Amino acid sequence: MIRTLLALDGALVRGALAFVLGTQDDIDVVAELDRSEQIGPAMWSQRPDVAIVDLDLYGAGRPPERQAPPGHRCPVLVLADPRRSHALREALRAPGRTVGFLGHHVAPQRVVDAVRRLFRGELVVDAELVAAALTRRNPLTGREVEVLTVAAEGCPVVEIAAKLALSPGTVRNHLSRIAGKAGARTRIEAVRIARDAGWI
Repeated sequence: MIRTLLALDGALVRGALAFVLGTQDDIDVVAELDRSEQIGPAMWSQRPDVAIVDLDLYGAGRPPERQAPPGHRCPVLVLADPRRSHALREALRAPGRTVGFLGHHVAPQRVVDAVRRLFRGELVVDAELVAAALTRRNPLTGREVEVLTVAAEGCPVVEIAAKLALSPGTVRNHLSRIAGKAGARTRIEAVRIARDAGWI
């Protein structure tokens, strides 16, 4: 059995993936986590063969594969959003790590296959994800960068407008276009995506 640890932000996604993995004859989910500080203790207590970790949790502290007990090999499959190119580039650059990368949007069967491949010591890399990390350029205009940079300080629309000598309506239009380009549902999410991608 391939003992598998899941460390994913979001109970629904984590639960769905745990269910899919649990239906496999050769995979056993031994831990389901939602915080980075839980990874180290679970590595020691459960000794997983493979860990599946969200990019946010992977980059939040010591890499999971370095938190395993001495002599215990545990490759890590990182699930990442292609829009988060800066954070993904940092993870891809890290030397000497046994890590695989897949987009978080892939079909569950690809995750199942990736777990088996990592367990066998094979390389797992999503070519589209790597291409996005290496080639994605800033889609924001100069003015949109200015608006989002001020918005990132927590300023309301009226204050952003006053600081940049714009009308509140123009600021709202910029924020709406920024959210669309970033694929974000909220301004806070747009700021996070832009920072992770190195746009602001």
